[in-house]
Amino acid sequence: MTVKLLRPLAAAALLAAGGFGLAACEKLVEPPYDVGVCWHAIPMSDGTIKFNKLADNVPNMETCAATLEGMRLRFARMSLATASREMMGAYQGNFLFIDGRGVAVAADMKKARYIALVRTGDGRLAIPGAVRREMQAAADARTAN
Repeated sequence: MTVKLLRPLAAAALLAAGGFGLAACEKLVEPPYDVGVCWHAIPMSDGTIKFNKLADNVPNMETCAATLEGMRLRFARMSLATASREMMGAYQGNFLFIDGRGVAVAADMKKARYIALVRTGDGRLAIPGAVRREMQAAADARTAN
């Protein structure tokens, strides 16, 4: 009886191992690692990503995100809104994902995305918690007086 139970488990294990083997064969798209260069990334229909240089001498990821956000807003103003709700870019080996919630960062397309910047009430991008700290400082100043 235990042999009958082990056969389906062994088959499932082989299928899982085969699936992981196929996943390993997928070509991993890596963002450019150029120092100080901000890239606009465009997913293509064949699964590749086209990288267009957006700016040179960009000091940090936040500045690159702001540059991409400016591009997104210009596209929206030109009535290209269908493509401009979400935008993808890259900076020094990381993907940047810009949407209505803010900016997320990931090392590759399949890994977890981490929140880097959030939107304030008026739509600007800010470091998470920055608005709360400013509001707390204003409240502290009012209570001190």
